[in-house]
Amino acid sequence: MQSKILVYPYNAKTARERGEIEKWRESFRENCACAGGIDILIQESFDGMHLKDGTVEKIVELYGYKRVEHVLANTVQERRGDGRFRPDNRAWANRHFIPPDEMHNCCFAARSHSAILDGFISNYRKLVMDLGMFDQKQCEPDSRELDYTGKVLVLSPNTLKEEYWSPENQLWLAQSGFGCSPTARGRSILCICLGDGEQTRWNRNDFIGVLKDEYLPDWAKESLKQYQRPEQTEKQKMQMGGM
Repeated sequence: MQSKILVYPYNAKTARERGEIEKWRESFRENCACAGGIDILIQESFDGMHLKDGTVEKIVELYGYKRVEHVLANTVQERRGDGRFRPDNRAWANRHFIPPDEMHNCCFAARSHSAILDGFISNYRKLVMDLGMFDQKQCEPDSRELDYTGKVLVLSPNTLKEEYWSPENQLWLAQSGFGCSPTARGRSILCICLGDGEQTRWNRNDFIGVLKDEYLPDWAKESLKQYQRPEQTEKQKMQMGGM
């Protein structure tokens, strides 16, 4: 059964300042248990050359994608200068923000051999990739500078609960709100989900960026016809005609 304890996003010092030290302690204990669980699984599943199929899935079932990713990224970051991690796996780990905490972060770093952990991380990344989620590669590179009004936005998986991790829950049509503007102080955006039509408000920072047109799936194109305002549709046609 998967743990229900959320990954706490701050270090111990900030947790005390916020009066949330018990939340930090709960999450820290789970982080340590997850790191230990990874080591035990590797010990049980590594045959000297390869990890058995399904090894990564077992730890994800217990602790969830977010915590496993948090622990793996922290492990790589704690091993600065270790050349046994592939460059792409180190770059992946470095993109993950781990709140600085010299006293505690070393406690939830896995202890297994770096070369084996590198393979474990590759398997984890493939497991996530197989979910078919959108990421930065499918978004406009200058998304932070764009006005989001009428654009299809990609919601970050970190914003969603893991049971809602699917492409259908990631694509949202931005309708209005101060957050549509990259320069406004307000960050709220009124959006509609292209997967199920739910309308709600998200923060501009909850999105990875604006989806590139070539990555818009057919099901989303059909939803877009239903929810897009007539003036937005006409504007898009004019833009496409000018390309």
